[in-house]
Amino acid sequence: MLSRIGLFLAANFGVLAVFSISSRVLGLDRWLAEQGMAGQMNGIFIMALLFGFGGSFISLALSKRMAKRGMRVRVIESATNKSERWLLETVRRQAKMAGIGMPEVGIFESPQANAFATGMKRNDALVAVSTGLMDSMTQAEVEAVLAHEVSHVANGDMITMGLLQGVLNTFVILFSRVIGILIDRVVFKIQRGIGPGYFIGSIVAELILGVVAAVIASWFSRRREYRADFGGAKLAGKQNMINALKRLKSAHQPESLPGELAAFGIAGGLGGGLKQLLMSHPPLDDRIAALEKY
Repeated sequence: MLSRIGLFLAANFGVLAVFSISSRVLGLDRWLAEQGMAGQMNGIFIMALLFGFGGSFISLALSKRMAKRGMRVRVIESATNKSERWLLETVRRQAKMAGIGMPEVGIFESPQANAFATGMKRNDALVAVSTGLMDSMTQAEVEAVLAHEVSHVANGDMITMGLLQGVLNTFVILFSRVIGILIDRVVFKIQRGIGPGYFIGSIVAELILGVVAAVIASWFSRRREYRADFGGAKLAGKQNMINALKRLKSAHQPESLPGELAAFGIAGGLGGGLKQLLMSHPPLDDRIAALEKY
C-alpha cells in the first residue's frame, strides 16, 4: 500500500525547501540578523513557526490533488462494471463501520499490488488501488487492503502527521539559524548582521537536522502502520489482513515503483542502516507477526 505519508513528506520537504531558499534570496534572513539580539531571536522564532507549519499544512492541503495527478488515479464517479461496483460498496460499508464519510474511490494503472489513502479531512479522503492489486489478490485480500486504508483515514493519520511535521519543521528552521548565528558570533566574531558563518552553518545544520526530523517522522509513520493493520483486521477480519500482507510479501517488487515513491511501498523497502530508519513502513514480516499476536 503506497504510503500517503510518503507523498506528504515529499511534498512537505519541497515546500520547506522553497521557503528556506526564498528567505535567503529575498533578504529576510539578513533583515532578521540586523535586528537586536532579542528582536532577532523573536523574529527567527516567528518565521520558523509560520514557515514550519505553513509548509506542513500546504503539503497536507495539496496531498489528495498531488496523489491523483502523480499516480494518475481515475476516480470512480459511477461504477461501469461489477469490479468497480464492488469497490464502491466495500469502501462505503467500511467507511460506515469506521464512522467516517464516504471517501472518493479510484484506480490507477500499475502492475504492482499497491494502494493508498490520502486527504486533509476524515470525511473528504481518497482511497485508491492499483490494477495490479485487483488482478493479483483474492476479493477477501483486496477487502483487507481497503480496510487498512480506510483505517488510516479513520485514525486521522494525515492531520496527525501534519501537526508532527509542523513541529519538526519549526525545530529545523529555528535551530539551524541559531547555529548559524552562533558560528558568526563565536568563530567569525561578527556581533551584528550576518557573515559567511551564518550562511554556511545554517545550511549545513538545516540538512543535518532535516535528516533527524525525517527519521522521527518515519518512526512515527511506522507506528501508524501497525495501528492501521489492526484497524483493517477489525473491519475485514484478522486472517484476511494477514493473508493480504503475505500476498504483498510474495509479490513485492520495490523497483517497479516510480522514482522517489519506491521507498514508500508497503514492504517498507530493503536494506539497513540509515535507509531502514527512513522507511515509512515496517518490514512485512514484523507486521504479520504483530497481527498474529493481536
